Amino acid sequence: MKRSQDFVPASPNRSFSPIHKKVKVGSPGFAQPNPFETAEVHQSGSPEWTRVDKRKAKKARKAEAKQEARIPRFMYVNSEIVKRRDAIHIDDIRDLVLHLVGDAPPPNWLRIEEARSINKVVALLVPGITPSFINLPPLPTSATANPNLPLAIPLPSDHHSGIPFIASTFSHACPTRAPGEQTRMWSVLSQFFQCPLHPDERRRREKERKISERVFDKDPTQYLLTLQQMIENDYPVPSYLADVFQKPDGWVEVPQANAEAVKFLPHDRQRSRLYAIDCEMCLTEDGKELTRVCVIDFETNIVVYDKLVKPPKPVIDYLTRWSGITEESLSTATTTLPEVQAYLLTLLAPRGGPNAILLGHSLESDLRALHLCHPMCIDTAVIYHHPRGRPLKPGLAWLTKKWAGREIQMRGEGGHDPEEDARACLDLLKLKIANGAWFGEFKTDTESIFERMSRATRMGGGGGTVRSAVVDHGNPGVMHGSKANACVGCASDDEVLKGLLQVVPSHEFTFGRFTGLADVLGWVTPKGTIEPPPTPGTPAIAGSSTPTSFPGLKPTPPSPSPEILQAAQERLNSHLLSLYTALPARTAFIIFTGHSDPRRMSALNGRKAAFETAIKNGRKAEDMDRATEWWTAADGRELEEEVEKAKRGLMFLGVK
Repeated sequence: MKRSQDFVPASPNRSFSPIHKKVKVGSPGFAQPNPFETAEVHQSGSPEWTRVDKRKAKKARKAEAKQEARIPRFMYVNSEIVKRRDAIHIDDIRDLVLHLVGDAPPPNWLRIEEARSINKVVALLVPGITPSFINLPPLPTSATANPNLPLAIPLPSDHHSGIPFIASTFSHACPTRAPGEQTRMWSVLSQFFQCPLHPDERRRREKERKISERVFDKDPTQYLLTLQQMIENDYPVPSYLADVFQKPDGWVEVPQANAEAVKFLPHDRQRSRLYAIDCEMCLTEDGKELTRVCVIDFETNIVVYDKLVKPPKPVIDYLTRWSGITEESLSTATTTLPEVQAYLLTLLAPRGGPNAILLGHSLESDLRALHLCHPMCIDTAVIYHHPRGRPLKPGLAWLTKKWAGREIQMRGEGGHDPEEDARACLDLLKLKIANGAWFGEFKTDTESIFERMSRATRMGGGGGTVRSAVVDHGNPGVMHGSKANACVGCASDDEVLKGLLQVVPSHEFTFGRFTGLADVLGWVTPKGTIEPPPTPGTPAIAGSSTPTSFPGLKPTPPSPSPEILQAAQERLNSHLLSLYTALPARTAFIIFTGHSDPRRMSALNGRKAAFETAIKNGRKAEDMDRATEWWTAADGRELEEEVEKAKRGLMFLGVK
């Protein structure tokens, strides 16, 4: 009879529990213990009698042997995987992590032996690993070929492998599928780091919401960003609030208000004034520089300050399409950044009164353009929610149309108007105040996986909460890692490896990302190419009011030379081997690639977005560039095929 193939081991590092047999005393297989080495001799009343107590030592040895025999192991359940319409999703990987470190139920597509013996979980996102790099055929996208089952990885001794660590550590590669729609792929990171609310947490939030609705407060100060929110959203924080931001030369901060002096002011003067602000920037050799600032009073709706600002360095690109600034308009500017700072310090910190409140959309971008630190901020990108939940932020134009019922930023190539954007922020805050704190918040039953982990007890029955860490490129503490116990920002894969080696020993869950291979392959592209500018019914992602040029119109990056590709594979292999060697015993090790080559999908989405923009601006078909702006039904079908290809990824599971 053939052996059943229902369970497929996820890793070749398999260990089986030894079979224990009873052995008769005195038989050849029984070793007679030495009582003088292992026994404790107790003297009784009579010197002729002794009692040898070996039970404690024997019990301890049995417990230790039993623990050593509990070897955690992953086994794919093929009978459940074939029932699925799609391959394993990114949220399935997320739920597996939550089961191993928290309170999520076990997955049905994976059998986990001795799960409670797993001490730590390390999950790595490594885009760029393709089937060809581990000697596997290309992943099929046809449902008839059943592309969802795990694939056996050939041993590196049998075939040349670009990343031999994978083949020597994992026995199977499991196909995965990234989130998205027919014509675009969504963020793998967002899908992994957001999870459904636990029923208990959902009930707690509903109770909190009902209490908040009963206590209806129309004071705008309730929407002030907390210090934690400022840190999470990368605000330049004043030094007297926290030592988390070092002001470079040329920066100023609004001084701390004298709370005791404010108490003795008349009641009508104890309230903080509120101003909406919006800035526009142009590009110089030093990067983006402030070129216009507009400030509007909240109570009077009067523009109190509107100046064109002369940057200290010559302008390289006016970014007119977004900033609305032209060479002609800026040629008359005489106001400098220090003069703007001096005015704002006077406005925001009036002598003898409370500090004023600044309102804006993604206000941290404006403060950085102004080189200004301010403690009292309201951000419409924070108090209003993106329909897909945190950490995504809604765009100002979408918010204004959705909740205020009017359209802004409709000047096309004329760019944004900072007065228009500032007034939109005023209207959104007034709507929030009039309708309550829950106005503009979508009923999203999701939360960060780190919030979920913080409420869970430590695995293995050791007690205590689960400690989590994120090691990633850039500043993960601002986005997906904001709720983790530790965040390490990195500039290279070498720094990621160093950070992982530092945090893994002291945290139950650690996430890291190696992007070196994807960088070499040309896979890492700006967000606009993977998630193109939204249609009118979809919110944009909040960001600077002066974005960079749309990258979808750039040609597809060429493939690297064999020498460069081999060097990148060797570096990645070395990083994975170094990390795995340093992992403690009984650590679950999860590697997933997230997606496949997105370059063709990105190029097609860029052309589609350019076509839609041209049509929206009233351009005729004969005036469009056939290479960069034209779009046909055949292009649409190709885009759907390329999106399906790009969504395919791989996952590798094992236990150290």
